[in-house]
Amino acid sequence: MSLSIVVFDPAMCCSTGVCGPSVDPQLPRFAADLDWVKSQGGSVERFNLSQQPAAFAGDEAVRRVLERDGEAGLPLVKVDGEVKCSGRYPSREELAGWAGVALADPGLASAPAVEAAPPAKSSGCCGAAKAETSAGKKSGCC
Repeated sequence: MSLSIVVFDPAMCCSTGVCGPSVDPQLPRFAADLDWVKSQGGSVERFNLSQQPAAFAGDEAVRRVLERDGEAGLPLVKVDGEVKCSGRYPSREELAGWAGVALADPGLASAPAVEAAPPAKSSGCCGAAKAETSAGKKSGCC
């Protein structure tokens, strides 16, 4: 597989969004699907709007979607430079189809969505206290 995937995620507290008190159940499934792409020889790059806004501003197709749809156009998935999906995460079946890989083994299909854990009762954006740096400033979570 020579698939190159670039994901432009909405603003999340960390790079994958699978932390904190209310995890979108699609995120663990999509993370597993991206791991599958990597295991098949594909490349994956992810950008988070809250942490890497310059990547969004620097991509013309992403800017157009954001101007038209706002953050509802995210996530946006580009495959080999072409926008393939906007406003939702694609399935493993879609990823495989874009790569020209058959999913003959049903076990290779997307894992079922995982139920979100109940909200944590600790503080911080990831359900845990932020760590202090040596300069005494709070570090980012996750």
